Amino acid sequence: MLTLYVHIPFCKSRCSYCDFYLVTRQEHIATFFKALWRECVSRSADLKGKTISAIHFGGGTPSMVPVHSLAGWLDDLASLCTFAPDIELALEANPEDLCSAKMDELRAAGITRLSIGLQSFSSEKLQALGRAHTALESHQVTIGALRRFDSVGIDLICGVSGEDLPMWEADLNAALALRPHHLSVYMLSVEPKTLLHRKISKGLLTVPDDALQATFYETAIREVGLRGYSHYEVSNFCLPGHHSRYNLASWRREPYLGFGPSAHSFLVSGEREIRTANVSSLTRYLAAPENAVVFREELSDAERFTEQVFLSLRINSGLDVDFLRKENKLGHTLSHAIARFEERGWIEQQEGHLYLTEKGFLFADLIAEEFIFG
Repeated sequence: MLTLYVHIPFCKSRCSYCDFYLVTRQEHIATFFKALWRECVSRSADLKGKTISAIHFGGGTPSMVPVHSLAGWLDDLASLCTFAPDIELALEANPEDLCSAKMDELRAAGITRLSIGLQSFSSEKLQALGRAHTALESHQVTIGALRRFDSVGIDLICGVSGEDLPMWEADLNAALALRPHHLSVYMLSVEPKTLLHRKISKGLLTVPDDALQATFYETAIREVGLRGYSHYEVSNFCLPGHHSRYNLASWRREPYLGFGPSAHSFLVSGEREIRTANVSSLTRYLAAPENAVVFREELSDAERFTEQVFLSLRINSGLDVDFLRKENKLGHTLSHAIARFEERGWIEQQEGHLYLTEKGFLFADLIAEEFIFG
């Protein structure tokens, strides 16, 4: 089985906190889909004979492109590979794009899963984030999507300027009252070179400190867990059977192919593991999609070990203790680290695996670094 990621780089505008690759010029959408198909044909050897279990359209804002462009590309792709009978076709969407007619079109085109970047049910927070939709649209679009699609996920952001715990609890309660199949909770990250970073650097904005952010996160874990959701990855919760196939495959280090500008791929050939990245330029991509890959790296044993530790700790399937002891050189230092994190209540050992506790998820990267480097 293989999963695919398709980067649709178009957005109407850039949010103040976003550092993803995107363009706000929309006149190239039709040309982009032609280039996307040319890239797929050029990589047909990677697709031949493969069964695709999931395709994830990310961005950018995939929901803003014409549905017939998505449907046409899917029809063409089916000539190069086999779609699993229960394939998951997932699309990231903004609420302002999702009128009833658009959702009906997407469903008719075969989309089975929507991931809605609504970020909040609060007008105040949406304004602070610079989002184009309203709090009312957050509710209405989620309800409409739940009527139409097999799986519906919504994104929430906490840690917005001026946010306090009651505001965050109200957001959580509003989301959980609708009972989406999937919920992603992200603490607002202040990335370099974003408008948000510049405003904070100039003292024009402040955001909640780390302690309050941690409280927001712990509150989400508690409240979402009480409603029957599985906390299957650091930022992701789902009802049974509604995890994101593409994302979970990536975290498990299963092979995937990425298409479009700035997309990444992970290829496995025998004992070799290779990561590639496409050019982060729409202009260069459109000019030569057959040569989109600009970075290619075969992973060393040390890099494979590092990835395995970091990614295994992020998901609820845990990290194999025997693998951890066999592959690193820390000896007693590792044993001391495991004991120390157990005493702090950050990890638990069960049946030969290490699992992060709900509190430990806050320190996932720190724990991984300790297990790798000492």
